[in-house]
Amino acid sequence: MTLRIVRLGTPRLPQEGTRIGAVRRPPRGVRKENYARENWYDVWYPELSPSAALVARALNAETPKDWTAFTRSFRAEMQAPAANRTLDLLAALSHGADFSIGCYCADDSRCHRSVLRALLKERGAKIG
Repeated sequence: MTLRIVRLGTPRLPQEGTRIGAVRRPPRGVRKENYARENWYDVWYPELSPSAALVARALNAETPKDWTAFTRSFRAEMQAPAANRTLDLLAALSHGADFSIGCYCADDSRCHRSVLRALLKERGAKIG
């Protein structure tokens, strides 16, 4: 059993399990009934994405300093009680179920999913 961090819209990996979309907005131009069939996600969970203001900051981060500031702010957002409990739940589930969490970004190192990966690892998640 394992948790994977993936790019949404890419082919699914064997044994990937349920794909969770940790994005602020659904994919543009895709009908809701096609989200899973087209490998976007099975469940949309925008609470795992940065706030709209932070998404804008991430997209405009040009320097390592800008990205570090975004990361710090996103980590702070994820300390809210509901987000914190969600991360604890996902970390626990990773030891008994196959599932994935993803975002649209092409570059994992400049995507909030890299921060989610770190936050989940810090909670003891089993990440593949």
